[in-house]
Amino acid sequence: MRRPNGGVVIVGAGQAGVSCAFKLRALGYAGEITIAGGEPHLPYHRPPLSKKYLSGDGDAARLLIKSRDLYESERIRLRVDCPVVAIHREEKHVELADGGVLGYDHLILATGARPRCLPVVHGARAPKVHLFRTLADAEALRESLVRDRHLLVVGGGFIGLETAAVARNLGMRVTVIERDQRILSRVACAETAAYFRALHEDNGVRVHEGVALTRLEQGENGTIAARLSNGVSIEPDVVVAGIGVVPETGLAGQAHLLVDNGIVVDGSGRTSDPFIYAAGDCARFPYRGQRVRLESVQNAVDMAEAVARAIVGESVEYRPVPWFWSDQYSTRLQIAGLNLGYTHVAVRKAQGAARSVWYYEGPRLLAVDAINDTKAFMSAKRWLEAGWSPVAHEIENPNVALADVSLSGQSALIN
Repeated sequence: MRRPNGGVVIVGAGQAGVSCAFKLRALGYAGEITIAGGEPHLPYHRPPLSKKYLSGDGDAARLLIKSRDLYESERIRLRVDCPVVAIHREEKHVELADGGVLGYDHLILATGARPRCLPVVHGARAPKVHLFRTLADAEALRESLVRDRHLLVVGGGFIGLETAAVARNLGMRVTVIERDQRILSRVACAETAAYFRALHEDNGVRVHEGVALTRLEQGENGTIAARLSNGVSIEPDVVVAGIGVVPETGLAGQAHLLVDNGIVVDGSGRTSDPFIYAAGDCARFPYRGQRVRLESVQNAVDMAEAVARAIVGESVEYRPVPWFWSDQYSTRLQIAGLNLGYTHVAVRKAQGAARSVWYYEGPRLLAVDAINDTKAFMSAKRWLEAGWSPVAHEIENPNVALADVSLSGQSALIN
């Protein structure tokens, strides 16, 4: 069979895929670019789904990453509602669900991640149980968020807590259960977790830590009974499962690319096949002597742009200073860096409820959680990018201005 025209094919119509396509054009890439995605919509921003969009503030059109005419003007072919079902590496083409074939010179996997499901035995298929990842998920859930109804959130991570905050603002009764000993246990220290537990409890959310869902039982009249590991049974009207995500590696695995909790790539985003790259939530890349996978808009954009530079022939070594954010009630959490391997934290209190939590490995700054404190976030981000660490005991002293904190030199972060 004659191979179709080449160029760049991008599998996944999310933030990473769109960012890579437009960066390629900005760098002067003149070949064909095709984005193939499985959802029926134009590519959209996901972070607002659990924030403003879920609360009913705004419509789907405001979520679009780019307008339709921009894809046309940049000669980027967009195939929505048309997922890729197979990669044929020897022939250098992908097979589409509609039977079509796209040839490529370079293939980019921007397949993202999918939410973890509650086991079927827990009642995961009950109509009142929601997952939360896509626009369709958000639309289905926000129809169920009705004043005075009872929402059960399974999982005390950022998605679960953001959903809880939206529901409380809408007048719902909310219960959050987290099977680990505290909320945010996989992403934040005890000090940050304690702040957000208190924030939710002050807003009327019941938070149960060290408590797992053992079973969901659906009654004949449509009611749901949630059996918890502490022996308690509750009857929520709506259940949201926010128990993390799994990288979408099915296509990569079927094509015998190297996969290990994500699609394994080098510092330029290249997989074990030199003609195939990966970027965004699905990619696991070198970072400070280990491999990590990041789920953030910043990583999706920056890594995708690094891949674009590699495709046009630039020498690339992706060295991010990650940043994230979460909005809950009137509180904004901004995170710079990654706290992997931290040995201790320094807490800095600012005006009012503002504070920041600084993560250290010995004297070396790794990350910061800035709570309603943009100045701390920006200072930490700048220092991390420059390879400087503020002295911890001065960070803890509110009488020492951030501008006056002593800095110790260090080499740039080594991937």
